[in-house]
Amino acid sequence: MSVKHALSRGLELGRSLFQLGILKPAARIAVKFRGERLRVSQPGRTVQPRTFLPARYRYYRTSLSGLAAQLQSAGFRRLIGGGSPRNRAVFLAFGVGLGLIDQQLDEDRRSAATCQEIQALFMKKKEKFQSPVKPFSCGYKLEDYVIGKQIGKGCNAAVYEAAAPFAPLVTNKCSLVELKQIGEETDLTEPLKPPSSNSYPLAVKMMWNIGAGSSSEAILNAMSQELVPASPQALRKEKEELVLSGHFGETPKRVTPHPNVIRVYRAFTAEVPLLPDALEEYPAALPARLNPAGLGNNHTLFLVMKNYPCTLHQYLQVCVPGSRHGSMMLLQLLEGVDHLCRQGIAHRDLKSDNILLEFDSAGCPRLVITDFGCCLAEECLGLKLPFTSRYVYRGGNSCLMAPEVATAEPGPGVEIDYSKADAWAVGAIGYEIFGQPNPFYSNTGLESRSYQEKQLPLLGSSVPLDVQLVVRLLLRRNPNKRPTARVAANILHLSLWGKRALASLNPASLGKIADWLLCHSAVVLLKGCGGGSSVEAELQRGFLTNLDLEELRMAAGYLMCGLQLSAER
Repeated sequence: MSVKHALSRGLELGRSLFQLGILKPAARIAVKFRGERLRVSQPGRTVQPRTFLPARYRYYRTSLSGLAAQLQSAGFRRLIGGGSPRNRAVFLAFGVGLGLIDQQLDEDRRSAATCQEIQALFMKKKEKFQSPVKPFSCGYKLEDYVIGKQIGKGCNAAVYEAAAPFAPLVTNKCSLVELKQIGEETDLTEPLKPPSSNSYPLAVKMMWNIGAGSSSEAILNAMSQELVPASPQALRKEKEELVLSGHFGETPKRVTPHPNVIRVYRAFTAEVPLLPDALEEYPAALPARLNPAGLGNNHTLFLVMKNYPCTLHQYLQVCVPGSRHGSMMLLQLLEGVDHLCRQGIAHRDLKSDNILLEFDSAGCPRLVITDFGCCLAEECLGLKLPFTSRYVYRGGNSCLMAPEVATAEPGPGVEIDYSKADAWAVGAIGYEIFGQPNPFYSNTGLESRSYQEKQLPLLGSSVPLDVQLVVRLLLRRNPNKRPTARVAANILHLSLWGKRALASLNPASLGKIADWLLCHSAVVLLKGCGGGSSVEAELQRGFLTNLDLEELRMAAGYLMCGLQLSAER
């Protein structure tokens, strides 16, 4: 134990002794001590825990009163008998230090109480997640939908636009074509043309079933991870059990609704149809009845979701977001990852192709994490995966695999911790959001297994310093030195809406932030009265709902260190 650490612990314990009466007259202490020893006729009287006593000293709570009396008696005897100047100086310094510690702890308690009150208020007022598609009670068969053209394709599925008379959109969202009229900065004259959300509000994802068999049970077991973002009504229920086309099955964890996580409205199995462009785009995935050379099975899993205008990758190919929109885009990804982590789910395949995008009425992009086929969502594992052999699947997208995952070596008792792996991938995607190549794709030469932090390219000078700080922190190799998605999100929240509080922040105090939180929550509540459904309003409400003093303290500390470093440069 270092001298500094020992002194700090001594000051904490001394402060407790001080508040128990270390400066009271010895005679009063002696009388009180004798009186407590004589009061044996009150069996119900017990020593109550002191709220100011540090948790690590709980063992000594029942004996501190007697210990304080003994120390006070000895101290006053020395003082009356002519104690040395050194002893008197030590007692004086000890008292001053205890006073400062007590003042700081009182302020921390007030700040913690403020955070808890704000969080409780917004938890009560937390609006039920509004689906972009109106609720509907049917749609458990492929025949219920009108299938349009293909709008996406991955390594294990094809996505088609779809429509159904029972599933209209709640509101019409801004499209990529309309974005130029709003004034968003673009670098191409002809942006992508998104699918018409008015005529095809839904999207149907058809999984490619090559090795799972054609039974519903086998399909559900092989593709159950795709159902992690499914709504409670996605699968039919009979006798309180999930039913997939007449067969019972079990599914993994299912994430609760969040604005930045996709929702699956329906899931069912059906016979694979010959959809548009199927023979040209994925002939090997078709069954032999549709393509003699095909390897697929006759039945597969279909997922019904909202039809989004484009992916993040497509958007970044044609648009350059401004600094504020870019910051909110990065923040949304961190909010989505934090929501997954809080429920023990790791996505393990984050990339710009697996992030969908739409626009609010102000033209701000709203990002949605999708494609959970590689996720870790088992009830018994949480975010730690036993890695006993090289045959254990570590996740998709090796280019954006966090260092602790990419460098893990299998062995008895070895576990891979995914609690900060998705946050690392968000840091890498941050380069793409702000118009630079992802440093971990093949053309840049960096690999997550071996890169050094000093090799990371600098973000452009137009990128806010706070965003550059967040990206650097997220891409730290050591996960113990990397902030969680929640702390990184708090840094961006403070950067976007708490500049005034940060400007006057004392490194040893959170009082200014507590004052700002009260004002900020009042503003958000007033805006909420008008039905704020914009991306900015959603982010602010989410921040206040997830308030935590320690996480906020860490975020403020990171920001202050970043400001100091930038000032020194």
